[in-house]
Amino acid sequence: MGRGRVELKRIENKINRQVTFAKRRNGLLKKAYELSVLCDAEVALIIFSNRGKLYEFCSSSSITKTLERYHRCSYAAEQLNQSSQDSERNYQEYLKLKGRVEVLQQSQRHLLGEELSQLSSKELEQLEHQLDTSLKQIRSTKTQHLLDQLSDLRQKEHALLEMNKALRGKLEENEAAFQMSSESDEQRIQQQQRHNNQAVQQEGFFQPLDCNNSMQMSYNLVGSDNVGGTTQNGNAMLPGWML
Repeated sequence: MGRGRVELKRIENKINRQVTFAKRRNGLLKKAYELSVLCDAEVALIIFSNRGKLYEFCSSSSITKTLERYHRCSYAAEQLNQSSQDSERNYQEYLKLKGRVEVLQQSQRHLLGEELSQLSSKELEQLEHQLDTSLKQIRSTKTQHLLDQLSDLRQKEHALLEMNKALRGKLEENEAAFQMSSESDEQRIQQQQRHNNQAVQQEGFFQPLDCNNSMQMSYNLVGSDNVGGTTQNGNAMLPGWML
């Protein structure tokens, strides 16, 4: 009779459990070695006992390189899986957005008065109501904009009037100052002219009398004639009021 199938469960007997662990561990290590030799495969085997003791086998020169290769392959697989999932999500999102765009384009065409033959009477009534509401909102917004522009223009007008008033006041002040300066200059000129006239009159009143050359010459001739004894010629040269 053949050996019956052993039920897989934890061996309660500690000694039997240790014996079974040692036998099966050796068998597993042997199978790993045979697999690496027969199939030219890179095999790495790691076993920890219940006491934490490590048993390992590696067909390559270093188990660390095998583990690094394992991590690279596992990471690449995860990345590929993640990429495929992202692609699927992106495609689903694309389909949703495409459907929304089509609905919006169709609604826009209906608002422009196109492709209305497929709509029912109720849908046309709803579209008309929507257009009326939109038109009211547009007119209300337009009116508000016009009122805002009118208010801005009034404020600018008020500011310009105030600026004009200020400039006019400055101009009047400059004109008054210029007029006062002109009057003061005229008064100064008139005073200077009066002062010059008075100075000229005073100089004319106190100016000494000048004897002309004929009188000096006659006086000299008279003196010379008295000395020389010729009185007749001297009398001839004297003026009439001195004879």
